[in-house]
Amino acid sequence: MLRLSLEALQIIDAIARKGSFAAAAEETHRVPSAVTYTVKKLEDDLDVQLFDRSGHRAKLTEAGEALLEEGRVLLRAANDIECRVKRVATGWETELRIVLDVLLPFDLLWPMVAEFDALDSGTRLRFSREALAGVWDALTENRADLVIGAAMDGPAGGGYATLLLGEAAFVFAMAPHHPLATQPEPLSPTLIREHRSIAIADSARALLPRTVGILAGQSTLTVPSLEAKLSAQLAGLGCGYLPRAAAAPYLADGRLVQKVVQETRPAPHMYAAWRTSGSGRALKWWLDKLAADRSIGDWMAASAR
Repeated sequence: MLRLSLEALQIIDAIARKGSFAAAAEETHRVPSAVTYTVKKLEDDLDVQLFDRSGHRAKLTEAGEALLEEGRVLLRAANDIECRVKRVATGWETELRIVLDVLLPFDLLWPMVAEFDALDSGTRLRFSREALAGVWDALTENRADLVIGAAMDGPAGGGYATLLLGEAAFVFAMAPHHPLATQPEPLSPTLIREHRSIAIADSARALLPRTVGILAGQSTLTVPSLEAKLSAQLAGLGCGYLPRAAAAPYLADGRLVQKVVQETRPAPHMYAAWRTSGSGRALKWWLDKLAADRSIGDWMAASAR
């Protein structure tokens, strides 16, 4: 009798990523009792303990880590099979997984989603967030079919194509009560290094993580999102670069102060990227839309208001 199921593997994966049975239940659209039952039954069937439940977070045991490592391979394979079968039959993917860089607001995509919905293609859209090298990591590790907002050069090895979306305009900013706010411009690297930078954590799992806009030896406060970074800088807890479009309302009402720096940061190019093998009609639609639509490029250049 087969003890493993794709449903059980999806639940194990969700618990490992989210850190709790309750969060995994929410992500997988199940009641917590169903998640608990599935895990307990699998543990009983395999006669192993998959999770250490003694702490605040559900932590995988060594056996659980081994199961999840192999299970994720099976989940990716099952998803690929499902998508290939539907592409053969209709040309449309069963699901299109799109990663959006944490610097870009989802509001930019909702009009595109509404247009895609009108096609009635039957393709499910699954959106997620990644940061820095994590955007490329999601593509190369097959966690995404399309990534939007990939910055800098992609990883070696090829197998993917890119579409330039534009250049991202950034400002160096801090709260008006931060010590740097009253310093004469341009700010030197030596002076900036004395103050803590607010940094968004790189979400890469396989690729080497990257840091951007942080000086060597500078203290950092690491946060998970642009919203948290903005909040920390508004609270005066540190300084750092912010997308000009995101900072604009706070610069306008005085809650943030922009400062000129001696060593300016070049505006990074940002791309959409996708693997060149096995694309279907949904991916092609999104690529055509991104090539024609200027809303993301305008937002990054801070020309959209």
